[in-house]
Amino acid sequence: MNDQLSERIVNMSTSATLAMAAKARELRGQGKDIIGLSLGEPDFNIPEFIKEAAIQAIHDNYSSYPPVDGYGDLKEAIIHKFKRDNGLDYKADQIVVSTGAKQSLANVAMVMINPGDEVILPAPYWVSYSDIVKIAEGVPVEVPTSIENDFKMTPEQLEAAITPKTKMLWYSSPCNPSGSVYSKEELEALAEVLKKHPNIYVVSDEIYEHINFADGHVSIAAIDGMYDRTVTVNGVSKAFAMTGWRIGYIGAPAWIARACNKIQGQITSGANAIGQRATIAALEAPKSKIQYMIDEFHKRRDMVLQLLGEIEGFKLNLPEGAFYIFPDISSFFGKSLNGKKIENASDFSMYLLEEANVATVTGEAFGNPNCIRISYAASEEELREAIRRIKTVL
Repeated sequence: MNDQLSERIVNMSTSATLAMAAKARELRGQGKDIIGLSLGEPDFNIPEFIKEAAIQAIHDNYSSYPPVDGYGDLKEAIIHKFKRDNGLDYKADQIVVSTGAKQSLANVAMVMINPGDEVILPAPYWVSYSDIVKIAEGVPVEVPTSIENDFKMTPEQLEAAITPKTKMLWYSSPCNPSGSVYSKEELEALAEVLKKHPNIYVVSDEIYEHINFADGHVSIAAIDGMYDRTVTVNGVSKAFAMTGWRIGYIGAPAWIARACNKIQGQITSGANAIGQRATIAALEAPKSKIQYMIDEFHKRRDMVLQLLGEIEGFKLNLPEGAFYIFPDISSFFGKSLNGKKIENASDFSMYLLEEANVATVTGEAFGNPNCIRISYAASEEELREAIRRIKTVL
C-alpha cells in the first residue's frame, strides 16, 4: 500500500539512531548479548529532587491542558536559566515550551522555511536536522568538516556556502555526533560572516550545554548583533537524564515564538503537564545538583579515548562535550574483515553489530561517511567490554 502514502513520508529517511536501537533490541530478543552504544540517552536515573517535584505535581492535580506555550512559572524558570547560564534576556512572549527539543526544531522549520529556502548544516550534524528541513520543503546544504579541525565549520566555509537562497544556519554545540564545542572566538568569527548577510537566521541547538568539558558554554545569541536573529533551542533530556519526559524549549525573537506557538496549537498543544512541573525543579536547581553526571561522562570520555586509541585504524580527536566519540574509520574501507567487505561506514557499523555484538551508528546518517558514532552513555564495565569486543573482531 506504499503507493497510497504521501511522497513526504516515502521520501523521509528513518532515524538511523532509532533504527540501530531497534535492530539491537531485535537481536537481544534472539538471545544475543548486544551492548548498545548507539542511543543518545544518559544511563543515569533521573535525580530524586526532580522525581519529587513530579510526584507533588500529581498530588496537586496538574492534569488539565496546560497553556500551548508552557506554564507561566516554567517560562519564568526558563527566563532565569537563560539569564544565569547564557547571559540572555528573554521575556515570556519569547519562550515556547514543546514536547522535546526535536519538536522545538520542527516548529522553527515549519514557521521559518519556505519551499526552496536553503539551510546550512555543518556536517556532521544531528541526524534529524536534514529531514526536518526537507519536511518544511527547504534544501539542506551540507558543509563538510573533518576530524583535523575538530569537526567545526570555519568562517571561510560558511561564507562559501551562502547563496541568495540561504535562509538559516543550524548547528549544535556541544555537537551531536562529534562532541565538538565552539569557543567564543570561533562563534564570533562565524557571526562576523553572518553580519554581512542580515537575512540569515540561526538555530543554535544547545541541548548538551551542561555536558561540557571545555572552558565553558557560549550561546551565539549572546554575541553582539546576533540576538535578534537567533533561536536558542534547549531542553532537559540530556543534562538531567529526562529523555522520556519530553520537554524542550526555545528562546527567540517574539515574532518567531508567536509563530511556533501558533503551529504547536494545531499539532500537539501544550507539552506534558507533569513533565513541565518537574522541569521547573530541574532548571531552578544549581548545576552542582547534576555535576556528578558530568564528571562521570568526563571520566568515561577519557577512558574510551584511551582504549580506542589502542585499536589500529581508529583516527581520534578530543571531543569537549556531549557523550560521543566520532572516530574516523575510513582506513578500513576497501578491506575485508572475516570475509566481509567494508566499503563504507554503514558496512563497518553493521559489521560491529553482527560480529562484536556492539551497536554503534554510521556517520553517513550525520553527514560524514568516514566516521561512526559511539555513545559512552553506558557503564564503565559495558564500555570496556564493548571496546574489547571491537578490538578482537578488527
